[in-house]
Amino acid sequence: MSAFYRKLHKYFSLLVSVQLLLWTVSGIYFSFNKIENVRGEHLLKKVQPFDETIIDAVSFNDAKKITLVRRLDQYVFAVVKEDTTYYYNKDGSVVEKISFGLAKEIVLSKTFLKPLSITEIKEESDGAEYRGRPLPLYKISSSTKEDERMNVYMQPFSGEILAIRSDQWRMWDLMWGLHIMDWQERDNIGNIFLKIFSLFALVSALSGIFLFYKTSKRNL
Repeated sequence: MSAFYRKLHKYFSLLVSVQLLLWTVSGIYFSFNKIENVRGEHLLKKVQPFDETIIDAVSFNDAKKITLVRRLDQYVFAVVKEDTTYYYNKDGSVVEKISFGLAKEIVLSKTFLKPLSITEIKEESDGAEYRGRPLPLYKISSSTKEDERMNVYMQPFSGEILAIRSDQWRMWDLMWGLHIMDWQERDNIGNIFLKIFSLFALVSALSGIFLFYKTSKRNL
């Protein structure tokens, strides 16, 4: 019986050894990098609070949720109807898409970054660094004072900054994909590979504990 458990432990350990190493390395990386810095939150300027009671003075038909957003010196109402968000001015007129020039002003106003160029993203891409955000989006290529390049992702109607992406974030994203064994989209923590290798790791650990117990008992 001990020979069976030794073989079981040997081959299961061989199967999971590489992934165990990746879990360890990625776990160490996560513990030494603050998620706030990874997300670029330290690059956002503090925004002065504004009077959200303005929402009480407006009404939109079929609105499930109304959120007030400040776009420089202008208020924009983000109105959720069914599963879609629409953007309106206070008088009920539809908000027009922000110009590229105004988008750069918003980056200068809300962050410590210098905007360089802007492109509009209209199509989704698997594993993209803006994944999970509704399209369209503005991608504003920017730089820090140290000339580190960043991508700022902005909602093109409200001017909200939805994400800041840097090389540090991309490394985190790579490590996260390796950690959860979702190498393409890097979001699915319930994928079959993670489940199988987790069970393999459990079998390897339990068989190792059993062998240690049997060996220790024999040597007493």
